[in-house]
Amino acid sequence: MQCVSTLKDQAPVTAAEFQRRARVVLPRSIPLFDPNAPDTPSDFDLSPELVPEVARAPLAPAAVLIPVIARPTLTVLLTQRTESLRRHAGQIAFPGGRMEPTDPDPVATALREAQEEIGLEPSFVEPLGYLDVYRTGTGFRIFPVVSLVREGFTLQLDEREVADAFEVPLAFLMDEANHRTEARFWRGQERRFYAMPFEQRYIWGATAGMLRNMYRRLFSE
Repeated sequence: MQCVSTLKDQAPVTAAEFQRRARVVLPRSIPLFDPNAPDTPSDFDLSPELVPEVARAPLAPAAVLIPVIARPTLTVLLTQRTESLRRHAGQIAFPGGRMEPTDPDPVATALREAQEEIGLEPSFVEPLGYLDVYRTGTGFRIFPVVSLVREGFTLQLDEREVADAFEVPLAFLMDEANHRTEARFWRGQERRFYAMPFEQRYIWGATAGMLRNMYRRLFSE
């Protein structure tokens, strides 16, 4: 399938076009995960020399929902975590979390977590397929579930976990010009990562990494 290299200066992608692209490109079955494969997306895509630091860490399964809202101008729904959380306090994230033994598959996990965290009813969500499994430096293998969400939903945030929910234009996030490379020190070494600052929001780390992978899969040549 021929895809545009960027959404900038292109006709806006409609919900129907996004749905078609995702269905053609993304697998509907649970993707295989090989943590040692060189093309496995991870927090260390830009700092591969740091991979040995976490290579032997056990990876717990988790899933996130990547909710693309079917508005006239498509948006991506994101959350900001509360400052009181033990992990990733205050960071921008997708709805999602650890897989439970009662979840039949990662789609079920993503839908359950989105309903629990932000009150997004599964009846509004159409899962379209999986991005590549994403490995984090905090010990998770994340199954990202790309979904189209129809309008008309209401949100109810779990105030213990979610401080805010907001939308960012899909065109902004899928424009490679907005994919910055930044760095911080991690375990005494410089770690480079993707960041996509939008207005007052700082989107970085695993969230930016998964968005970058969605760009590669759906919108790069």
